[in-house]
Amino acid sequence: MDWLDAMNKAIEYLEANITEKIDIEKVGKIALSSTFHFQRMYHVITGITITEYVRRRKLTLAAQDILSGEKIIDIAYKYGYETPEAFTKAFRKMHGISPSAAREPGTTLKAYPRLSFHISIKGAKNMNYKIIEKGSFTVVGKQKRITTADGENFKQVPEFWEECMKDGSYEWIRSKAGKLGVLGVSTDLENFDGGYFTYMVGVEEFEGAFPEGYASVTIPAANWAVFESVGALPEAAHDIMRRIFSEWFPATGYQHDCAPQVEIYPEGDPYSPNYRCEIWIPVKK
Repeated sequence: MDWLDAMNKAIEYLEANITEKIDIEKVGKIALSSTFHFQRMYHVITGITITEYVRRRKLTLAAQDILSGEKIIDIAYKYGYETPEAFTKAFRKMHGISPSAAREPGTTLKAYPRLSFHISIKGAKNMNYKIIEKGSFTVVGKQKRITTADGENFKQVPEFWEECMKDGSYEWIRSKAGKLGVLGVSTDLENFDGGYFTYMVGVEEFEGAFPEGYASVTIPAANWAVFESVGALPEAAHDIMRRIFSEWFPATGYQHDCAPQVEIYPEGDPYSPNYRCEIWIPVKK
């Protein structure tokens, strides 16, 4: 249970220092992991980034301070906003009203509760995986910057696949597919908690030129944990990802390496309950 205790201690640290500038490297150490792994683990399990969690908690506590009679300008600076205007904008985005309006009797406000991690015992269900080593390779395809705020990435990635299918990109990419098939590649993951990453629909590099508007990305050599997803997309892939982070990582002692993440999509109907694809996670001990 060390990982569970460590994750909860990391949340305790965040809560105890909510009015200070958060030292995310220290948070990662408290969670017994690299900063990158902790941020990825947190987002996949909860659906939001650490940055978003801290923002919501600050605005929840700020609302309580407003109701207790503290000055709005003091509250703004207390929670790290450079100006009262910036605080008002953020407060309105979460609560739907201005800070001054929150003082009115009977006003409805939103509260984001403090998080804690617990074990949920479910029916035993094996997770089959394999560890493979693969050298560096290049992927060519269409890519898009994806927003991580408010869980937007869970909507934007499937929407990007639909865009590629509608504009003909997917057909061209599929025609160039090699042994691995069509790939979904997530890069710039080091910026994930900062609000974005880059997603590519592509294939392994091939002979010849590629059209304007396409890009290439080099995937570094890595050790990969390979998991099979069975079921209709995107739900099945989302489910296996949650299980990787909430079950497999804690059980094995591996951590997510700071490198691109790859999805392998063979031919077939992706909406079929029997569709099989693979999730490749770069890992380290």
